[in-house]
Amino acid sequence: MVIESDRTIGAPDAVVLGATGFIGRWTVLHLLDQGRAVAAVLRDRSGHGTSREAELRGWLRDRGAADERLVVVAGDLTGGPGLGLSAADDERLAGVRDVFNTAARYRFGLQREEARAVNVEGALNMLRWAATRRDLRRLVHVSGYRVGLDRQARYPLPEAELVALYRDKGAYEGSKSEADAAVRVVAAELGIPLTVVNPSSVIGHSTTGEAGQYIGLAELVRQLWTGRLPALPGTARTFVPVVTVDHFAKFMAAVPEHDPEPGDRHWVLDANTPDLPGVVRMLADHLGVRAPRTRVPVSLVRRLPTALTGADPETLDFLVEDRYDTASADRVAEAAGLRQPPVGTALRRWADRLVADRFGATSAALPGGFHDVAGSRTYLAGDRTSPDFVLLHGLPLDGESWRGVLGELGDARALVADLPGLGRSAPTGATPLDWLADLLAPARTRPVIVAHSAATAPALRFAAAHPDRIAGVVLVSPYFLQGKASKLLRVPALAAPLLKRISVPRLTAALLGDAPPVEARQAVASAAAQLRRPAVARRTARWLRDANRSEERAALRALLGDTAVHIVAGQQDSLLGDPGPATVTTIPGAGHNPQLTHPAAVAEVMRRISA
Repeated sequence: MVIESDRTIGAPDAVVLGATGFIGRWTVLHLLDQGRAVAAVLRDRSGHGTSREAELRGWLRDRGAADERLVVVAGDLTGGPGLGLSAADDERLAGVRDVFNTAARYRFGLQREEARAVNVEGALNMLRWAATRRDLRRLVHVSGYRVGLDRQARYPLPEAELVALYRDKGAYEGSKSEADAAVRVVAAELGIPLTVVNPSSVIGHSTTGEAGQYIGLAELVRQLWTGRLPALPGTARTFVPVVTVDHFAKFMAAVPEHDPEPGDRHWVLDANTPDLPGVVRMLADHLGVRAPRTRVPVSLVRRLPTALTGADPETLDFLVEDRYDTASADRVAEAAGLRQPPVGTALRRWADRLVADRFGATSAALPGGFHDVAGSRTYLAGDRTSPDFVLLHGLPLDGESWRGVLGELGDARALVADLPGLGRSAPTGATPLDWLADLLAPARTRPVIVAHSAATAPALRFAAAHPDRIAGVVLVSPYFLQGKASKLLRVPALAAPLLKRISVPRLTAALLGDAPPVEARQAVASAAAQLRRPAVARRTARWLRDANRSEERAALRALLGDTAVHIVAGQQDSLLGDPGPATVTTIPGAGHNPQLTHPAAVAEVMRRISA
């Protein structure tokens, strides 16, 4: 792609409000992909104190966008009809043809005036500003699939009706309903060429699953994943349709060219979305967790305390059996050559990414997903067919414990797996050795297996049974050559409750001591989150018990005499047993988790073994 200079590009012909939001940034990306010059109206700084412009440009560049065609101006929907723009910036945007309003305050539990400030008054400010653009071709406004169902919009509403609207629907949905009517009425009065798009629940990218929004249906998936969804509200025909964020953003970008006349309203959703119980069953099967078998009428859920149901009252209005007319949206999509991605695949990829990113708590070092391995729905990340390294975590960690090491490996291909029944993986009836053999069955390369602590047992056994399948074995802190765990941790009935309830700071201190690296703290936080899921702490405690059996430790020590391995140990957690012919690297200042505290040193050993 040839990137033009800003002088050649000229003035922007499209403006996006809400450009740093979930929908807005994807809309900017697809407008840029069309070759358009785009202006983003942004408040100056994010909640993290960093430049919103820097964040947006970095996000766009990471996805291959030509951000040289992006112009950023400082403004705010709540800044009045002029959007808080300077006179120079307002003049710079005088000739824009298309305005896209994706801005909204999307959160449950808002106060009425807090929601109205952006969703109603801000939308009207945007509308009145757009009316002053001399070449305006189209104003595209994002509303919502549960609002605007009445053909005739009424605005303003009497105060008594507004009070009832906000009381019954909550501040967010109430403000979106009021805004939908306000925008339609005022646009007609001002003669603005308006198109309203009504998306359903917007899920992650159809290919990567990348999300960015973690309420609504995403919260339901979180409850399913964490075992906090004992019953499903609604009926067998409850319908919560979805649309992927990339399809919706492409639709938005296509409206000015392919929607022949303004004034229409388009319901953009995938009509092939299964009914909600079917979606939940499908995702439960994919994630390797139990789906709720009981359904509870929404009317009953409304009467129960939120602390008991876990259901936010503002989400209950979405749990209906209604279907929606998508004919006009389908015509626009067809004219633009857009096709909905397969909804089942999109939902599963989205669920993978939600789990990988811990529902917005962090960004996974290497996003992965769930695969069948020896009867386990196993969480895998990386390259399963051509790995240079296979990374297996110890206890009580998960695959995120390799974050720092992955960052040191450069272009090397790695496969990271959560052990069966631990971390994010479901249990299996197979032995750990058989599970590992099935994990590596698709590999066409001879990788180096790098295993930490408890995972050194299956790694060593696989190396002994299949020396021709691997290029080497690195055992990091092999537990069978070190002191046994405390008596408390060797009794599952005592260890499991402790592991399930331990706080992130306490677990961090226990594993890493004082002042660990940031990535190490993130890895421990991931492990702690998984330990709170049903049965994970119990299974971890059983692994600890079995790993500390004397006969198991002796059997593994015996294998060292027949297998060429490289051992990595921390200076503060030295080997007590005889490593036999194994080569040993001791990392100064490290303890039992050098992959967390000294990832560069561990990565250097790995590179040396694979050379």
